[in-house]
Amino acid sequence: MRHFILTVAFAAISTLVSAQNDSSAFYIKKGLEEKEKGRTMEAFKNFEKAYSFDKKDKNAVAHLAKTLNELRKYPQARQKYLELESMGNPSLETYQQLMTLSFNMRQFPDAVKYANLVKKADPSAKTAYYIGKAYYSQENYGEAIKYLTIANAEDPQNPEAPYLVARSYADMMNFKQAIPFFEKSLALQPDNSRLMYEMGLIYYAIPDDKNSLKYFLMAAEKGYKRDNEFLENLAIAYLNNKEIDKGLDILSESLNRRPSDMNLLNMIAEANYDAKRYDAAISYWDKILSMDKQNASALYMIGMSYQKKGDKQKGMALCDKAIEMDPSLAKNKKKVEMPSGL
Repeated sequence: MRHFILTVAFAAISTLVSAQNDSSAFYIKKGLEEKEKGRTMEAFKNFEKAYSFDKKDKNAVAHLAKTLNELRKYPQARQKYLELESMGNPSLETYQQLMTLSFNMRQFPDAVKYANLVKKADPSAKTAYYIGKAYYSQENYGEAIKYLTIANAEDPQNPEAPYLVARSYADMMNFKQAIPFFEKSLALQPDNSRLMYEMGLIYYAIPDDKNSLKYFLMAAEKGYKRDNEFLENLAIAYLNNKEIDKGLDILSESLNRRPSDMNLLNMIAEANYDAKRYDAAISYWDKILSMDKQNASALYMIGMSYQKKGDKQKGMALCDKAIEMDPSLAKNKKKVEMPSGL
């Protein structure tokens, strides 16, 4: 009797599994028909039903993963490809999808892992860019440069590879070594105003004032947004190249936008002071004092400006008053009083 019951039970289980397999196959077939009609969402619904009947059906998981990817449901697609891999489907396509999805979802250790598996499965596959950018994003600049150099050889027309090499050197404060790679990237995308602006900043950091101004102006010509940051850097570049009037014009444009910006007022005052335009310098430091009467540094520089104008007594009195407010300014006075050459 017990043998009979077990036999019936096994038969029932076998029937159930067979029914599940039949249902899974039925919905996969329906899904493929919908896909052929261009109805991707309907195809997805059928593949999902197929999967619900048999979660171990590799065919159902593969179709579901692919359709999720096409529907741009990337996290779900990646999960299904991982599931497919765990089911013993180490195909090149699975590895390629996991490499791309992991990369786009910023899962960089996995991107490197699957890029290496793609390369192992297909030695001709171009995976170095994925690995190089993944390492760059993890701030591993040595490995990034190594693989991005290979990526540049694999695809010489990809401007991102030399750009990321340049960024790697720049992030290590090695600005001069970064320049040739910035230039290579710019040659491949000659209208990229953002890249021109970055190059202006890099040349400023070297420092190379002539080229810094050159690339800021190129960026402006190509339509880079004249926001506050850009205007300030462009003005500094003009001033560093002794083009005082142009620099001051730009700073004045910025001041119209930010009339109470203390740093900007101080920059304009200093630019006028360096250009020996002492009355103008005094007027801008006066504006600072009108907003902050305890600004000892502004008062001190007004005193210095009067001394430069020839009114030494008034200037020294203002400097002394500033030092009373902020004793740390005394070092500036001692520096001025030191004999030249010391």
